[in-house]
Amino acid sequence: MRPLADTLRPNKLEDVIGQKHLIGKDKVLYNLVKHGKIFSMILYGPCGTGKTTLAYTLVNELNLKCEFLNAVINSKKDLDLVIDKAKDNGGIILIMDEIHRLNKDKQDLLLPYLENGLITLIGLTTANPFHSINPAIRSRCQLFEVKSLTKSDIKEGLNKAIKHLDNIKITDESIDYIASLSNGDLRYAYNLLEIAYYSSINYNVTLDTLKEIDNKPSLYIDKNDDGYYDVISALQKSIRGSDVNASLHYLARLLVAEDLDIIFRRLSVIAYEDIGLANPAIGPRLEAAIKAAERVGLPEARIPLGEIVIDMALSPKSNSAHIALDLAINDVKMGNAPKVPNHIKTNSKDYKYPHNYKGSYVKQQYLPDVLVNRNYYNS
Repeated sequence: MRPLADTLRPNKLEDVIGQKHLIGKDKVLYNLVKHGKIFSMILYGPCGTGKTTLAYTLVNELNLKCEFLNAVINSKKDLDLVIDKAKDNGGIILIMDEIHRLNKDKQDLLLPYLENGLITLIGLTTANPFHSINPAIRSRCQLFEVKSLTKSDIKEGLNKAIKHLDNIKITDESIDYIASLSNGDLRYAYNLLEIAYYSSINYNVTLDTLKEIDNKPSLYIDKNDDGYYDVISALQKSIRGSDVNASLHYLARLLVAEDLDIIFRRLSVIAYEDIGLANPAIGPRLEAAIKAAERVGLPEARIPLGEIVIDMALSPKSNSAHIALDLAINDVKMGNAPKVPNHIKTNSKDYKYPHNYKGSYVKQQYLPDVLVNRNYYNS
């Protein structure tokens, strides 16, 4: 018997729950379908948010041939077969799950066909593509974030699902409980509803039945609540303020919410925004901790993340680098972008090569004339 989540998978964009920033009227994916066009893309976001559904719906709406592969499970031979089908049909859509795990051999095989358009790739991943996907693949794809569903989105999906379950009895309180537990994951919500339906007496899904199946503690964070973003903000401000205990407390709350991706992203910002040049080694150390956390997964991921957060909280702090760059960016945005001085233009014969001079330094002007006395950086 097909799982409820699969039974309810929509075939039209208008039936997809959530993701209005992508598929709402006159949004990017809506307009691609409207104009009968599709490009290689990567859909990234948390589990159960509809990445696979969105991919299949796009293909279905455009009535295109497609193949589905998993970057981990399927072999190079499987990819060869897809390429052969693409050649026979003059092109094909390839939906590839776990695209961040595509190894180099498969990448090398795929790249030329992405380049010539014979294969249009729709990659799916829960990982941050800016960290985890090979730049060669990434540069040939548009990146679209598939966001966690709101609690109201989940309840909308549950109300649709209830219509597919004969003789079900369920209260608004029980629906609200499932939606709260799902943490933006519609597939989880469907699975919990289906288990509760078949395990209850006379198909009466009560709060007690649901709690017997899954009773997560209330300290789980609702990502759609303002408090979620307050916790993320508090983590950064605690590290910035060198408060180790507070830093660990807010890290713990995000770990309990099992949201590794936001931890990785926010710590990466902190490393360069708040610590910066005061401790340049923190960036590589953080990257090593992130890779270790990704490799071992939860619950062990807490160990390298705990160590690096303590390290970051205790580290000296400096925001001089990003403040300096922001001043330079503001200058450019205000129109202060005059011509480059002639002596440092491409192939200029008047350029003085510093390494030809003692100490690898020679005095010469680099800023344009009108900015020659501009000072962005202060240590």
